[in-house]
Amino acid sequence: MKKLSITFYITMGLVILAAGYGALQPESFETITTTIKSFVASSFGWYYMLLMTFMLALSIFFIFSPYGKIRLGKDTDRPQFSTVTWISMLFSAGMGIGLVFYGAAEPLSHYAINPATAEPNTAAAFKEALRQSFFHWGFHVWAMYGVVGLSLAFFQFRKDEPGLISATLKPIFGKKMEGPFGILIDVLAIFATAFGVATSLGFGAVQINAGLNYLFGMSIGIVSQIIIVAIVTVLFIASAWSGLSKGIKYLSNTNLVLALAILVFVVLLGPTLLIFDMLTDSFGGYLANIVQMSLRTAPLSLTDREWLEDWTIFYWAWWISWAPFVSMFIARVSKGRTIKEFVTAVLVAPTILGAIWFSAFGSTAIDMQKRGVADLAKASTELTIFEMFHAMPLATIVSIFAVVLIACFFITSADSATFVLGMLSTNGSLTPPNKVKLIWGITLSVIATILLAVNGLDALQNTIIIAALPFSFVMLFMIASLIMGLRKEVRQTKTKK
Repeated sequence: MKKLSITFYITMGLVILAAGYGALQPESFETITTTIKSFVASSFGWYYMLLMTFMLALSIFFIFSPYGKIRLGKDTDRPQFSTVTWISMLFSAGMGIGLVFYGAAEPLSHYAINPATAEPNTAAAFKEALRQSFFHWGFHVWAMYGVVGLSLAFFQFRKDEPGLISATLKPIFGKKMEGPFGILIDVLAIFATAFGVATSLGFGAVQINAGLNYLFGMSIGIVSQIIIVAIVTVLFIASAWSGLSKGIKYLSNTNLVLALAILVFVVLLGPTLLIFDMLTDSFGGYLANIVQMSLRTAPLSLTDREWLEDWTIFYWAWWISWAPFVSMFIARVSKGRTIKEFVTAVLVAPTILGAIWFSAFGSTAIDMQKRGVADLAKASTELTIFEMFHAMPLATIVSIFAVVLIACFFITSADSATFVLGMLSTNGSLTPPNKVKLIWGITLSVIATILLAVNGLDALQNTIIIAALPFSFVMLFMIASLIMGLRKEVRQTKTKK
């Protein structure tokens, strides 16, 4: 089980080819991937909207269905991690670093730069900005992660199948999943995970560089970013070496504490009353408009359609491309929980935390913009949060905390990814060898470094979004297979009684 599988060698070859092409022909790589990405967004936008809405409906069904009592494991199994640690691990692996990167920048963009439907810099744009941020980072995303993760956890822990995407499809395709077709599916999952995480490492290095430049005058450029990637690589490999129960567990708890500390700082020293008012009002608006937002495709307005493709459809494809990694990780740390407990926590807890985060950071940034305290709309995405802190008390201290938090999220994501890539590369082993995690850790860092050097992160991001389309069809098969497995499980339980 712990030996490298053929999927490792195939995927590593594809990774080297894609990264090599991106490094040697960056302009051509970006042009081709941008063209394909634009075609996918314009032709399949309706499909992504329906798919993510279906995932949310299915999650709600699982919570209230008779399947909710089924345990993800044997009937005697109990959770390995406490609920707080478990939720912090879900949060950190799923979107931790993204919240720091976009927490202030996305609502500000929806308010002052490019609102979805409202006029810029208006009260309507303020409400819409938070509503759209909740939508892009809320229930739909976590429903998708939850459903895919549920399929993986059910077959892995309840049915003793290996921890592979292909293994979840055996109820439909049988032993074909042990042949070339199964290898193809697992290669797609590894490829999407490797490049998705490498892209995030690159963006994380850029934001840490921006923060260190703001704090200590560190020069912004490829040399600084390579140094940051190298240091973080050593740290996350050390964490990965210590195992799931130590490295990732402690890092995730640290992330949660740091994030809550910064959140409390912003709430108390920012426009506190406005933050709570906007959270209440905008979250209510999000719930009231969720059906219309879920199915909006703007077929008769070119401007609105372009906004959807740039934001919502982009996000849906981006989250789907992360599904193999995030869903497999949350499945791995959720053994022993019931389906109802699993889906409810995965769906609700990160969504509520995300809504509070966007309300605090988004409301503070927009309030500063409105009052002319700081022109944050002119700041680059990675600098927005630091420019916001600069206009607040204790700016240096909280900025240092923010850089540490970004680094911790950075390390946790990479640590979790090497664990998942190790599982996928060793036939689904629950404890992949450290040498395999080491290989993947170095590979991810090398990819990120090369593409930072040639400004190829955008092209790499395009590649991942393109890969999301075929994987979305795999997800539909996983759902059908899961329902078949759950129905069989219920029948067997009734027969035993």
